[in-house]
Amino acid sequence: MKIKASTSADWWTAPAESPDNGSLIMVTGRRDVGYFRNNPRYSIRIEVTWPYHGDSSGMPSVADSSLMEQVQESLNAIFDKDPIAVLTGIYTGDGQRNWIFYTLSTHIFQKKINEALEEYPLLPLEISSYNDPGWEEYDEMSELEVTSSED
Repeated sequence: MKIKASTSADWWTAPAESPDNGSLIMVTGRRDVGYFRNNPRYSIRIEVTWPYHGDSSGMPSVADSSLMEQVQESLNAIFDKDPIAVLTGIYTGDGQRNWIFYTLSTHIFQKKINEALEEYPLLPLEISSYNDPGWEEYDEMSELEVTSSED
């Protein structure tokens, strides 16, 4: 079965508010995750967080945003070629960008992310992982799509 590349994946975007202070967070979620979600091996959620100094609305500067997009393209290219992880969500706002992945292995994910980032200078990334076999974070994020489509 051919896996649809993330660069051509089906995505949605909706505004949300930070639970801490009500700041705008733009949430982008991926719809076509059935192949990954139906495979119980994709049970580890990895969050890659890039803190930044935001503008008055909490969004990244044009320069930061451009670099973030380049990094995301590198991540997409690596995981499209070897789909040991799938990018399911992107949160941007309130001084940080979060990429949410589900993966088969934290060890292999670490190797692949290092490979994707090797051409960049040291970035201020924070990476954490959680067991999430029920894809609870994905379900919570997906509720934002339903809410925004009802408006």
